[in-house]
Amino acid sequence: MRTLIATLLASAPLQVLAQATEPAAVAAVGNVGGGSLALQLGQLALGLGFVVGLIVLLGWLLRRVGPLAAQGGQHIRLVSSLPLGPRDRLLLVDVGGTQMLLGASPGRINTLHVFDHPVAELQADVAANGDFARKLQALLKREGQS
Repeated sequence: MRTLIATLLASAPLQVLAQATEPAAVAAVGNVGGGSLALQLGQLALGLGFVVGLIVLLGWLLRRVGPLAAQGGQHIRLVSSLPLGPRDRLLLVDVGGTQMLLGASPGRINTLHVFDHPVAELQADVAANGDFARKLQALLKREGQS
């Protein structure tokens, strides 16, 4: 076996070995992978940009649409919320027409008061005093209906 390999190596022309070390031959071997390094890096950056853009778009859509749970026909809705501290809040919740004042803190929700009559009038007064988010939502709903 050694003699066969030695015979093949000895009979190989030196010109073939010299051509294999030329820059053009080395470049041709390097391009077998499908293009230059700059082209491959460009394709990689384009693909990465597409994936990152898709993630950002999906995040924006999920924030815009909100949770996929049905919004219509809810019997419990948050009327108003007032932060008392970094983790504690007062919540005014409407449950089937009855409004309740709840105290919420991490790990605990307490019923503070159940109102006999709805306090929706107070909600309208708060909106008139500068509740920008509610005013903006009302304007957007009006534009969407027309």
